[in-house]
Amino acid sequence: MDLDERLLKSIAKLGWVEPTLIQERAIPLLLDGKDVLMRARTGSGKTGAFAIPFIQKILTINEQSDERNIRALILAPSRELCHQLFTNFMQLSPKSVDSIRVVDISPQLDVSAQRPLLQNMPDIVVATPARAVLHLKAGTLSLKSLKFLVIDEADLVFSFGHEENIKEVIKYLPRIYQAALASATLSDDVISLKKLFLHNTVTLRLQEPDIAPVSQLVHYWMPAEEELKATTLYTILKLQLVRGKTIVFVNTVDKCYKLKLFLEQFGLKSCVLNSELPSVIRCHSVSQFNSGVYDIIIASDELALEKPGIVPQSSNTNKKRSDHRKKDKESGVSRGIDFQFVSNVINFDFPLDTNSYVHRVGRTARGVNKGTAISFVSVQEMLLKEAVDEYLMGVFFSKESVFKRFELKTEELEGFRYRTRDAWRSVTKIAVREARLKEIKQEMLNNQKLKGYFEDNPRDMKTLRHDKALHTVRVQPHLANVPDYLIPPSLKRVVDIDKVRPPAKKCKQNAGIKPKYKVRF
Repeated sequence: MDLDERLLKSIAKLGWVEPTLIQERAIPLLLDGKDVLMRARTGSGKTGAFAIPFIQKILTINEQSDERNIRALILAPSRELCHQLFTNFMQLSPKSVDSIRVVDISPQLDVSAQRPLLQNMPDIVVATPARAVLHLKAGTLSLKSLKFLVIDEADLVFSFGHEENIKEVIKYLPRIYQAALASATLSDDVISLKKLFLHNTVTLRLQEPDIAPVSQLVHYWMPAEEELKATTLYTILKLQLVRGKTIVFVNTVDKCYKLKLFLEQFGLKSCVLNSELPSVIRCHSVSQFNSGVYDIIIASDELALEKPGIVPQSSNTNKKRSDHRKKDKESGVSRGIDFQFVSNVINFDFPLDTNSYVHRVGRTARGVNKGTAISFVSVQEMLLKEAVDEYLMGVFFSKESVFKRFELKTEELEGFRYRTRDAWRSVTKIAVREARLKEIKQEMLNNQKLKGYFEDNPRDMKTLRHDKALHTVRVQPHLANVPDYLIPPSLKRVVDIDKVRPPAKKCKQNAGIKPKYKVRF
């Protein structure tokens, strides 16, 4: 592809040995100056497909001109995705004196606080459409010298309410620029964006399904009501019946915290990710999960509930109360975010439509990696599961169900069910509310107090973890232990009992500490 040697070194550091199919086709076209609309499934390498050629072109421009200007604007619908794109561009940018400067202005800060970032004329600016418009109107962002425009996850831009912002951005664009649109689907919204931004477009539509093949991603399902779902989740996580990093999806923010508090009682650490947490915390949580700081993340896909015609399954939902909760509309969990090396996706709550299922399970089996998707299905959710199954059968031209039955004998879980039933019921609405308040207050406190410190000491940011126990429910230490008699006979051969037991604590006498009381016989 005749790429700059400095760029090739950055690609080599990422371990990219050969281009993916979308990269192989898109990069030469973008290097040739074409406008490209690329449609490929999640995890196919779309980010590299537009990042590599535009970085290459900016390197060439900077060599020919000493004047520094904003050359590329990268727009994405959510702050998490903006942070991810910023990281990807930073990783690909050569590390040298004349390296490409990239800034992310998506965080919800005051315009004056971000003004210095833009005054230095970075080469690449990453933003949500709303933040870009805010800076354009304030005069802090100038696109007069813009050469390249990218809209990532274009099919989500209108879903996140950016339609008016996108039309406003057009007013500030120069007459001539090169553009790329990346999308997982070719919806009507994407076609309208194509007409607004692209000229003489080359459309790359890879002839591949929206979802990883069955040989790469295995789909399991299990009929279960609420309490049995909790028991099954505890069993497969505690006995390590699934290995590797796991994302557990739920449909509401409340369920996020209920599951976290439930797992806490058994010594299972997890982190929550939802639209009510500050954007900086969400991005940091994803970063720590990707780096292996913790292995379980509970993500709420509640924005799916805001689609027309979709209502929550639970009849106990208090609409008046939920309407007052401040949610970040620029937050996305099931789409766009590159959760790395995820082995398992567990749908604790079954997704409410086919697209949500596709994008949830798309968090695993990315690239050439394999993955597992396990869905718990209640009686009310059975029709949703059948709709997804019918879709998958059509995608893979299969006459049989793509879903495999998750073989776990429920009668052998009675011992676990006794434990988990009490633990699940002990997580009351009051406990969930207190946990939510405690989590958000603590994260905001960390965000404000430590912001300046972490800017000077970025390595210490790693010590701030998001999987710490909330302790709004009474934790009984003995529940973290799994006695031999509770393990079903059929699982004893596959369960490593030493790994599911917590390390034994030393006695105070053995530790050299004098006991508080003396007992005489």
